[in-house]
Amino acid sequence: MKNDSLEKLKKLLIVTFAAILYACALNFFLTPANLFTGGIAGVSQLITGIAERYFDIHISTGLLLLVFNVPIIYLAWKEIGKSFTFYSGYSVLVMSLALEFVPILSVSEDILLNSIFGGVLAGLAIGVTLRYGASTGGLDIIALVASFHKGKSVGSYLFMINVVIVLFAGIFFEWERALYTMISLYASMRVVDFVHTAQVKLTAFVITKNVEAVREAIFSRMVRGATLLPAEGGYTHEQKGVLMIVLTRYELYELNRTLKEVDPSAFTNIVETVDIQGNFKRKYMTS
Repeated sequence: MKNDSLEKLKKLLIVTFAAILYACALNFFLTPANLFTGGIAGVSQLITGIAERYFDIHISTGLLLLVFNVPIIYLAWKEIGKSFTFYSGYSVLVMSLALEFVPILSVSEDILLNSIFGGVLAGLAIGVTLRYGASTGGLDIIALVASFHKGKSVGSYLFMINVVIVLFAGIFFEWERALYTMISLYASMRVVDFVHTAQVKLTAFVITKNVEAVREAIFSRMVRGATLLPAEGGYTHEQKGVLMIVLTRYELYELNRTLKEVDPSAFTNIVETVDIQGNFKRKYMTS
């Protein structure tokens, strides 16, 4: 119970840090350079910029971010789960407040540096949040749902959706700024895919003498199937078993922990899987 509370506290702190980091990416790099981030935050930036430039009306970016996320958080509740929704809603709330209280400071006058570093920090914030079973809200949730159903990376969906933001940025502002925004979004996408790797599939070959114990532990803890192959030690001629398991990179930690508890002497070989045909159970990483 104590460990569970510590894990939840750790997750809350990480989500808080990531939300503030995202706000810093906007207020230190992207906003001072008149660049746009992706997702609902980018849409909020666009509306705020258009309102100020064309109508001389100031609208809070943080407030828009909060309002636009309400229906999307509801989608997360229906599609993904309560834990994910709670932490995602918390992330959106912290980010909205941070956008209001973190000052807008120009770290660099170089627009290219601003686009790259702003994109990298935003991507890091999104990726870390997704990795710990939450999201920064908005299009992250839509991309995560699409990634779950289609099996493609979250970053690729975010990039496709964000192309629309770039087009509107070019139409209502400057095309040069829009192109630099594209660089920022690409940097963000690459970092998201580097940090959030749920779409990466692995195949584990576990060689063990305690086949039944390991098999039962994997079935009960990981909800994964396994193919059992007979094996014989090349030097000792000792009879063993090989369990072949296809899993996501996130689940590798759980597999290693299970093997250490059930059979610390088991030999495991992990290879990256290029493609899977057939029935492979996808899961949202929300724990």
